[in-house]
Amino acid sequence: MLLRYSYRLDPWPRHRAGLAKAFGCARVVFNDGLAARQEARLAGQPYITDGELSARLTAAKATPERAWLNEVSAVVLQQAQADLNTACRNYFASLSGKRKGPRIGPPKFRSRKDTRQAIRFTANCRFKVLPNGKLRLPKIGDVPVRWSRPLPSQASSVTVIRDSAGLYFASFVVQAGPGALPEADPVIGIDLGLTHFAVLSDGRKITSPRFLRRAETKLRRTQRALSRKQKGSRNRDKARVMVARAHARVADARRDFCHQLSTALIRENQAVAVEDLAVNGLARTHMAKSVHDAGWSAFVAMLEYKARLYGREFHRIGRFEPTSRICSACGANDGPKPLHVRQWQCGGCGAQLDRDVNAAVNVAKAAGLAVTACRAQVRPGSALAQRGEAGTHPKPRRKAA
Repeated sequence: MLLRYSYRLDPWPRHRAGLAKAFGCARVVFNDGLAARQEARLAGQPYITDGELSARLTAAKATPERAWLNEVSAVVLQQAQADLNTACRNYFASLSGKRKGPRIGPPKFRSRKDTRQAIRFTANCRFKVLPNGKLRLPKIGDVPVRWSRPLPSQASSVTVIRDSAGLYFASFVVQAGPGALPEADPVIGIDLGLTHFAVLSDGRKITSPRFLRRAETKLRRTQRALSRKQKGSRNRDKARVMVARAHARVADARRDFCHQLSTALIRENQAVAVEDLAVNGLARTHMAKSVHDAGWSAFVAMLEYKARLYGREFHRIGRFEPTSRICSACGANDGPKPLHVRQWQCGGCGAQLDRDVNAAVNVAKAAGLAVTACRAQVRPGSALAQRGEAGTHPKPRRKAA
């Protein structure tokens, strides 16, 4: 499977100038191609194909108006056109219904004021990682890289990104083979929430870190400082970078938490089951900020690809499964319960149930996993005897005819 490995770059001033030139050239090629297709559509002409667009780029590089496009790698320009072609195909597939998911809009023009700029180098341009650890990019130079871990294999492409905080990153695409872990006996169900980020079917509860809530004071201060700066001034640009870096620290902390927790769960368990939550729907409620702060979608995506990478089983059950209504001990359905009810007693067997742990056990059972409520807060309570028990309610004798 294909994986991305991202590393921080420390470009020197000359590298920053070369990258800025490459960002600008890729943006111009993308916008020229999009403008040509829009003009052809308005004029009633046939759709400009990918090959014709590539031929126009080759001809434009020979003209005096676009001769400066030769100052950057040709692969960067070709990949910008490839991005445009992919965006157009996705738009047409969404219009026709072939593309699943929400309807997407047509491609938009890129701007030099966009907070995120990116260019891509493929193996054709012969980028390489040097023995001294630097990344050699054509017509840019040898850029220092902060290697946090080695690449598992030869990279097929690398994308250089400048984010809204002004930081540079290199994202390598590598082919990673399945690294199967040793067999593990436990199987686990996960119930995601807000008070506890995850409640496991074995009774463990992972507290929600709430990174955004904890950083709100600093974010509020930086946002107020930004609002006081005059628009178009250098001080406003500096304040904007401060806000972007504060948000980047929150996002990095959340991503690191999700990576560590998902890796631990995949290593410890042979099979993992989660519920398919309607995050978009929950994000339109009064809990929107907390839902986005939790990062459920990213966590579930990490669980899924890591399970496939390490040879584990991953199950995603439907969002309409009544996991909070059914007793995990006897299977009785006690109906819906308000959110403030965190513990309840089953009316069928009398078991005292923790709402979240009971839901996690039911998630695993709905996925077909043999899970018991081991160490979970499920204990039998006093209840009336079942009517079918021997000796409790004797059957009435039949009257003689």
